[in-house]
Amino acid sequence: MELDHVMDFEDYFPSMIARLGAEGFIGELCSGFRLLMDVNKGLITFESLKLNCYLLGLDVRDDELACMLMEGDLDGDGALSQMEFCILMFRLSPCLMDTPKMPSENPIFI
Repeated sequence: MELDHVMDFEDYFPSMIARLGAEGFIGELCSGFRLLMDVNKGLITFESLKLNCYLLGLDVRDDELACMLMEGDLDGDGALSQMEFCILMFRLSPCLMDTPKMPSENPIFI
């Protein structure tokens, strides 16, 4: 018997921006980065991502972790800087690209 695994994805980023504002939202992304980063290197590394997935009770395979890092690694160093992490989060949020642009007095700058 073949099982069909379908996962519903709900993108909460647009509602977070509406509730927190642009600066508050960026602050939350930065907090998420700090949660996952290697404190000695200031980057999200394979090892820090693996450790934090374990601590959060997530069962993620090594190849999946490597793919996550590769997806966001823009400079090819094998790790994610805070800027790379924030860019990746924006790219992975389909609703952010579908929502109307924010007023010019509240742009989101990373």
